[in-house]
Amino acid sequence: MRVLITNDDGIDSAGLTVLAHVAADAGHDVVVAAPNAEYSGFSAGLRGEHEDGVLTVSAGRPPGLRAGIESMAVHASPALIAYAAGAGDLGPRPDMLLSGINLGPNVGPAIMHSATVGAAISAAAQDIPSMATSITARSPQHWETAAAVLERAVAWLTSHQQDHRVLNVNVPDIPLGELKGLRTAHPARFTAVSDERQVQVRRLLFEPFASEKVTFEPDSDAGLLAAGWATVSLVAAHVHDGESATMPSLNFDEGAQS
Repeated sequence: MRVLITNDDGIDSAGLTVLAHVAADAGHDVVVAAPNAEYSGFSAGLRGEHEDGVLTVSAGRPPGLRAGIESMAVHASPALIAYAAGAGDLGPRPDMLLSGINLGPNVGPAIMHSATVGAAISAAAQDIPSMATSITARSPQHWETAAAVLERAVAWLTSHQQDHRVLNVNVPDIPLGELKGLRTAHPARFTAVSDERQVQVRRLLFEPFASEKVTFEPDSDAGLLAAGWATVSLVAAHVHDGESATMPSLNFDEGAQS
């Protein structure tokens, strides 16, 4: 299976190496195609540098990547990289896309702003099974914990039909021996208990674990992460949730239309 690895932290991120090695160790044909610059918070935005209608690609390798794994720096946002890969512009169309490992968690409302998740959603929109992966630290110390969790997640992804859904995995940056396990979790709804709403919004989106004034639901992705669990959620892309409410409707008769 051909697996494309991308991220939003850029081609120099060590998280790419860990994720690529997990996929390679599972027996997959791996190629790294990551942005030449950081695109954190870019969601599924499309931006890139083109030359004669072709995305600009330059040399680039994340630190420690095995010599046998192909790697390139793409001058584009993660979502655009995913679309380009799906169109066959970065080599053969991938059978699976893995995004990350992001430096910092993607939980709760941060999910919809994350370019790590945006790349995975853009792949899923093209019927490419995809997964977004994150670790809770900006400077992780326990990559082995992430690798152990993602080995299980990649195996699950390859054996389950997703139907345009994205697997969103978050791992705490703690020693493997302290990890409680992997749990399914719903995205957290954060509750700020102060009047500093704008300050709280910034903390919730960019540093959700830094604020003591934020309450995490115990069974949510943020709450379980804080308690020492890795979490996994299924995120739906471009899906009409028509059964959850009665939608407005309007009919015009032929006379009104004329």
